[in-house]
Amino acid sequence: MSLALKIFYPELSRVVGGSDEVWVNGTTVGECLSDLISRYPEAERLLFDRGGRLLKLVYVYVNAEGMTKAEMSWPVREKDRLIVAVLATGG
Repeated sequence: MSLALKIFYPELSRVVGGSDEVWVNGTTVGECLSDLISRYPEAERLLFDRGGRLLKLVYVYVNAEGMTKAEMSWPVREKDRLIVAVLATGG
């Protein structure tokens, strides 16, 4: 199934061609991110560490619900919207 992935991560937006939204396929959060990486391999280093875990500063939300990172195994439905955001750091 195909669903929208909204991007609040400037570097990731650049990797996907400057867009702030792309369509991804999958039935779980992890499958959707895998689909994104299959089309934009450079996105992997922006999202995951060498062990395959989501980077600490990267957050994925389903339908903007809660302030907790979505688990990779969370199921998604066609009407859901994923959000990928990066926390700003610096001083």
